[in-house]
Amino acid sequence: MTLGFAPSSASSISSSSGSASRLARMLEPAEWAAAGIPLLRNPREVVSGLHSRHLPTPATAVVAVLDHEERVAASASFTRRSAPADGWEFRNALLAHLRRVIPHDLRRRAPVRTAVLLYCREGDERWTEEDGAWMWGLRDACTLHGLRCGAYITLTRGGWQVLGEGRGGRRPSSDSPPVPLGEESAFDRLVPRIASGAPEPLRRAAAR
Repeated sequence: MTLGFAPSSASSISSSSGSASRLARMLEPAEWAAAGIPLLRNPREVVSGLHSRHLPTPATAVVAVLDHEERVAASASFTRRSAPADGWEFRNALLAHLRRVIPHDLRRRAPVRTAVLLYCREGDERWTEEDGAWMWGLRDACTLHGLRCGAYITLTRGGWQVLGEGRGGRRPSSDSPPVPLGEESAFDRLVPRIASGAPEPLRRAAAR
């Protein structure tokens, strides 16, 4: 005779509740675009600079704080834990690293510095639920550290992409060597891309 235990309804409800909570802690591309995230004046320069400093590999996040002239005031990189994508976990990790590298700006009436996130991952430039969780985490971490929430950028083998804006380029990519700042060719110029749920050309025009 074989004895066993069937999963209780309580555990099933708990699991469903946990999944629902994780889904609530992510942002869709349209929500991100509507949030008024400030556009980077020169996203390729920011991406190249962070890539050169941290050389991220897949599953590596690079969070950086930019001053009003878009210069990097501080940055940190870390590897994402192997666990379901959860904006709350991502928020805590981002906040912990921000606290290590730069004082908070909570005493200011309005944020003067902006935090951006570069996440190196597998796949293509299209939005994923993992991206949505990182967006939620970045926005919440910025609020708790007194920073303006800035761009969320993915880095894949195909290049880099500023999600929610439709701007991207082929270099640097997740497997390319670091590119010295200031070097740019016609091949590397900004290439407008429309990822799943990206906003219309109106937002891209505003970035020029």
